[in-house]
Amino acid sequence: MKTKLYLIDGKKGKEITLPICFNETVRIDLIQKIVEAKKIKQPYAPSPTAGNSYSASGKLKHHRKVWKSQYGRGMSRIPRKTMSVRGSQFNWVGATVPNTRGGRRAHPPKILSMIGLARINKKELKLAIMSALSATGIGKFIKKRYASLEDKKMQDVPFVVETKMISLKYKEFLNSLKIILGEDLFSLALKKKEVRSGKGKLRGRKYKSNLGFLMVIGNKEKLKMSGFDIVQVKKLGINDLAKGGKPGRLAVYTEEAIKDLGEKYKK
Repeated sequence: MKTKLYLIDGKKGKEITLPICFNETVRIDLIQKIVEAKKIKQPYAPSPTAGNSYSASGKLKHHRKVWKSQYGRGMSRIPRKTMSVRGSQFNWVGATVPNTRGGRRAHPPKILSMIGLARINKKELKLAIMSALSATGIGKFIKKRYASLEDKKMQDVPFVVETKMISLKYKEFLNSLKIILGEDLFSLALKKKEVRSGKGKLRGRKYKSNLGFLMVIGNKEKLKMSGFDIVQVKKLGINDLAKGGKPGRLAVYTEEAIKDLGEKYKK
C-alpha cells in the first residue's frame, strides 16, 4: 500500500510505501474485545468496620439468666447496644445487623472482586492494534466514525507528513494542517469543548467535547501542542486508535513514525 508524503507547505511530495500493518484486515470484533478488556474499574467498598463500631457502653445479647440481656423480656433476637442504664431497666437500640438503623450492609461491594484486568493474548493484542492502524487508512471506516463525512470523498489516507512539520510553531502547524486535511476534515481535527444542552449540566456533565485527531510521532520525536492527542509509536495503544471500539480515527503520521511502525510490526 502506498500514499503521498505531504510537505510543510501542504503540497504532495514523493510517494512512500506504508508498512505491512496498514494492509491488515480490519477485525472489528477483535478491536471491541480488546477495548472491553482494557476497561479499568475504580475499586470501591465501605469501611470494613462500618456498622460495627459505635461509642455506646456495650452490646446486648440474648443469653439466659444474665442480668444485662434480652432473655425473658419478650424482645426480638437482634443485637442491641446499651445507650444508658436506669435502675433495673435499660435504654437500648438495635445495632450491627443490616436491618437496623446504622447497621452494617448485608452484601457490600468488595475491593478484591474488582481488582485485576481481563487477560489478553499477546497475538490478539498485536492483531487488534494492526487492525486499528489499518482502519485509519481506509476511507469507509473514517466516514463511519464521523457522520458529517458521509457524503465526502476520502483520498490519500492515512495522512503522512514530513518530519520537519513538528518543528513548526503552533499557528504555522495549524495552517499547514488545514491545507493538508482540507476544510471538512480540519473542522473535526481540533478538540472543541462546549456547554451541554439540557439537564446534564446539573448532573456533573456540564461540558462535552469531541475527540479531535491523533498525531502519531516517532519514538525519538517530541511534540508539545494542545487541541489534539499526541502519542509516540512505542506508546500507541488500542484506545488511542479505536476509542469506544470504533475503528477509523482521523490520524496524521510523521515520516519517522511510519518507519518506527514498520520496525515494530514487521512479520
